[in-house]
Amino acid sequence: MIRYSLRRRLLLWLFLATILIGLLALIDTWREALRTAQGVSDRVLVGSALAIAERVTVDETGVLEVDIPYSSLEMLTSTAQDKVFYRVDGPIGTFLTGYDDLPVVPAPQGGVAFADGQFGNVGIRSATLQREVSTGARSIAFSVTVAESTLARSALARAILVRSALRLAALILGVAGIVWVAVTLSLRPLDRLGAIIAERSPGDLRPVTANVPQEVAALVNAINSFMARLDTALVALRHFTGNASHQLRTPLAVVRTQIALIDRSATPELAAAATAKALVALERAERVLAQLLVLARVDAATGAALLQPVNIVAIAKDLTAEVVPKALQRGIDLGYEGPQDAMAMAEPVLLGELLMNLLDNAIAYAGPGAVVTVRVGNDAGAIVLEVEDNGPGLSAKQMTEARHPKRDMPMRAALKDQDSGYGLGLAIASEIAALFHAELLLQTGSEGRGLRATVRFSA
Repeated sequence: MIRYSLRRRLLLWLFLATILIGLLALIDTWREALRTAQGVSDRVLVGSALAIAERVTVDETGVLEVDIPYSSLEMLTSTAQDKVFYRVDGPIGTFLTGYDDLPVVPAPQGGVAFADGQFGNVGIRSATLQREVSTGARSIAFSVTVAESTLARSALARAILVRSALRLAALILGVAGIVWVAVTLSLRPLDRLGAIIAERSPGDLRPVTANVPQEVAALVNAINSFMARLDTALVALRHFTGNASHQLRTPLAVVRTQIALIDRSATPELAAAATAKALVALERAERVLAQLLVLARVDAATGAALLQPVNIVAIAKDLTAEVVPKALQRGIDLGYEGPQDAMAMAEPVLLGELLMNLLDNAIAYAGPGAVVTVRVGNDAGAIVLEVEDNGPGLSAKQMTEARHPKRDMPMRAALKDQDSGYGLGLAIASEIAALFHAELLLQTGSEGRGLRATVRFSA
């Protein structure tokens, strides 16, 4: 997996964004500098043209005379190494003085017009001023055109741009430094969070309580949620391991003992008897292992993802019919009572495991001649599933412990009497019921004897 630095990535993007904004600002500054330089140049050109226009007079014969004030041209050349050009024209395009090939821009009477162009091999900016001079009897129109090369304008624009670029560069460097410090300080809570988690021992799954910003709170909540799920899984694993060790120890010890007796048997009859007992113990171990696997599946399941509407009556009838031959072999009368349909929120396979465990317990320990009844009913709007027998039932102590199981010592541990055999099957039924948000109740049978196991589903 390729790793990257969040700090460097943030700094890179912020720095690139700052540079882009700086470039856009420079482009805008360059345009503004050109407009400023051009405005300054235009004002000087107009001032020079007005100075020349004021020196245009009419002699006694009515002819225009021009006395060029060279100070008006010096105000142009004083700003930079510029070249200055001018021309004065009389009425109807009559050339009076200056550069006769200098372009003239048409201007309104009494106004001024500006233009950019070329004069020779030099780029120029020109201003044409249109004026009139009065002879007393009439007015004579004339125009004054003044032009200069664009060296001063370009130099001014470059100076403005350079100063702006230096200021922006200093600003970008300052912003980069501030961003570096800000990002480093902002990421410190993540560093502290990592240090807090790294300092923990592997078995410490307590919630993380670090003081973190709101943006990191979702990450901390996710970590705490994961730790809670991991703790639940580890608790389930410890329960599974403890139950497997406890439940399998006795049948495996019996198998080992019977195998030793087979080796020491003096007669085939004794060997056959030991073999039969070993097979019974192996069958019991196989049954216990199957129940433990179901229990592990229940521990790993999540109820919200499993629940769906299930016809409890159909499952109860099918399993009852499936177990009838086994009940007949043990001399037990097995039957079903209840309606044709009853829906509840459950998971079909696990519901079948729940009912099968209750039936197995009843058939295995009710005794020959007992009556076992599977019943589906309605109690105060809630669907109930019952398995009742009239066998020996549970002791008062077992009944009390079954009604109040602890999470760290569940029903499977409380009812661990190997002789009764109720513990593991009832534990599985209890945890499956909890997965369905249902409740498993254990009571004495209706005739004051036996056991009635009731699963009450939420209304």
